[in-house]
Amino acid sequence: VQLDESGGGLVQAGGSLRLSCAASAGSFTSWAMGWFRQAPGKEREFVAAINWSGNLNYAESAKGRFTIYRDNAKKMVWLQMNSLKTDDADVYYCAGRLRVISTNENMYNKWGQGTQVTVSS
Repeated sequence: VQLDESGGGLVQAGGSLRLSCAASAGSFTSWAMGWFRQAPGKEREFVAAINWSGNLNYAESAKGRFTIYRDNAKKMVWLQMNSLKTDDADVYYCAGRLRVISTNENMYNKWGQGTQVTVSS
């Protein structure tokens, strides 16, 4: 499985963005998918994850504002981000691992190249 993110950009605080992650090849249904983010000089941070059947996990910072969802037939996963804050500005990465969702980045072995999200005040 190869992952390709898109949808990042510049948005004002309070605005919304939807990030997309397209998976190529492989059995996408078998994969648990996650979104992580990373600021310069900081560790990668878990944002949200979803498994094949729709079980979800969100970071506290994402709860109530972000929604992760997927379409197995299209081999796509999205992260809808609402009420964005300046603290949400990071490079966002899509990640995949077999079956079980995890909040630990080291458990994921497939990564996209990242997409930049910038939030202006």
